[in-house]
Amino acid sequence: MPDTKFPLFAAPPPLTGISFHDDDPLDPPPPAAVAGGAAANGGLVLKAQPEFPALGRGASRDKFAVLVDATAPSDVARAPLDLVTVLDVSGSMQGLKLELVKRAMCFVVDQLGPADRLSVVTFSGRARRVTRLARMSGAGKAAAKLAVESLNVKWTGTNIGDGLCVGADVLSSRRQKNAVAAIILLSDGQDTVIGPYAHTSVQPPALASASAGTNYASLVPPAFAHAAASRPAPIHTFGFGADHDPAAMHAVAAGTGGTFSFVKDEAAVQDAFARCVGGLLSVAVQDARLAVTCLHRGVRVQEVRSGAYGSSVAADGRSATIDAGELYDGERRRFLVLVYVPRARAAESSTRLVKVTCEYRDAATGHAARAAAPAAVIQRPLELEHMPAPAIEVERERVRLAAAEGIAAAREAADGGQHAGAARILDARLREVERSAPGAAGDDPTCEAIKEELRDLSARVGDRREYQQTGRACLLAGMSAHAQQRAAGVEVITSSPATAAGKATATARAYLTPKMEEMVELSRESSRKRRGSSSQQPSRQDAIKQIKQDLIEL
Repeated sequence: MPDTKFPLFAAPPPLTGISFHDDDPLDPPPPAAVAGGAAANGGLVLKAQPEFPALGRGASRDKFAVLVDATAPSDVARAPLDLVTVLDVSGSMQGLKLELVKRAMCFVVDQLGPADRLSVVTFSGRARRVTRLARMSGAGKAAAKLAVESLNVKWTGTNIGDGLCVGADVLSSRRQKNAVAAIILLSDGQDTVIGPYAHTSVQPPALASASAGTNYASLVPPAFAHAAASRPAPIHTFGFGADHDPAAMHAVAAGTGGTFSFVKDEAAVQDAFARCVGGLLSVAVQDARLAVTCLHRGVRVQEVRSGAYGSSVAADGRSATIDAGELYDGERRRFLVLVYVPRARAAESSTRLVKVTCEYRDAATGHAARAAAPAAVIQRPLELEHMPAPAIEVERERVRLAAAEGIAAAREAADGGQHAGAARILDARLREVERSAPGAAGDDPTCEAIKEELRDLSARVGDRREYQQTGRACLLAGMSAHAQQRAAGVEVITSSPATAAGKATATARAYLTPKMEEMVELSRESSRKRRGSSSQQPSRQDAIKQIKQDLIEL
């Protein structure tokens, strides 16, 4: 039976301008952090890979690709986190849904350290701050778990904007700030304030079409919609169940530099949270800004393909910048810089194309750092009898970008009712991947993941009902992952013949970092232990009683 929400009265306007000046104080940074210095294993690694190793001396080339690859260091000191969770507690969350979210939240609390701080905000028709931004000491964790276990549903509509405003106020009002901050938003339904069913007692049916013209950008708190450099934090959104509004969740994430994840299989919400928190607890690089400078007098930057990351090209084409933002421990960002390569002079045996540097901040120490890649250089033989094959790294990035464009085009077609056309777009992209050099090899993890993703999405967009139930959310989650180059969870039941029928799987996620995978494995291990001892599990009342006792003892 589909979830329903019946607002008992018109939702009140959002609560804005609230100030919460009661966040727990932070410890002073340790002496090592004050002194600074490079990490033992070095900093960000930067590479610039030309599309081809050589070009004939008498030839010129438009949109010659240079792959810029930035990789954050691994196993670095962890920066402390300020995390605000904004949770939907409207009527349709009653029962198992809310219990699963409580379980996931308690897992998150357990993973936070004493330097991390957590605040819980809930919303239905109105939002309220349940816990202040408190440090996750022993007492702080016990208090947070008690607050989570005490959550109950409210039958007063779904005011996502109010929830985000209160969550934003918690972060904006901080007296002190941890190095890393983020908001996690979870909702299982349609917004009843700005959506097409606002202020009514009618819940949109599961097969309702996309809300054309709805201003989802208004859900984003103004301070969080500013340029990347001035945003207080990203908002990572989770669409919970089949009846949530994926367009709203995707818009909020895209407008704040966060990711959108779709959790249809409700029991997987803990794994989805674990994946997100695993990244947030491993931020290594912040405020990364790449600079591309042309070296040869005739080389010009024509275009930068940077996905969701802002970029600009100088008017004379001699330089470009890319705002790469935050990178998790071991995370990679790849960008294609397309340049014009002129004919070489008779005496030139090589052409120096571009130099790439990156200014960034070490998240753990707060200190500025700089990385540089060796100059991208190509050889210029007098005659080039056979054009060499393109670099496999560049070809792999072209494949990824083409697939991302296909997913976006399929979403537009399917939202317009062209479901067969959307499936054809994805099938055509799949064939392109299979024909590409890395795709044909069959051993490239990135291309194999993209193939799996395109097959799964094609099956979900061709049928109108399936598209409404899972396809739109899966497409938007894929768009979010590719645009950010960051893992966004899609937990669905698949009927693909490539997998066991009826088992929970995930669509391709080529961007998982080791720390994110470790956190997901911790989540699954905790779930296995819980199932193994389910017959001995205490009641909810006993659990709350035990938490209260722990607080007294602390």
